[in-house]
Amino acid sequence: MLNSVLLVAGLGAPEIIIILVVILLLFGGKKIPELMRGLGKGVKEFKDAKDSPHPADEDRRN
Repeated sequence: MLNSVLLVAGLGAPEIIIILVVILLLFGGKKIPELMRGLGKGVKEFKDAKDSPHPADEDRRN
């Protein structure tokens, strides 16, 4: 899926490498793992919230 998104955006290998280098220069090597960890936690929370029904949603259905 990621490959198809990158192809649609018109990004090739050189462009992706340049973007990664710029991100590394902006945030530094120590900050990037913290950012990815936070992103991973956010994605996990989103998936958990999406999969589990919310009690307020069931009240509206009944």
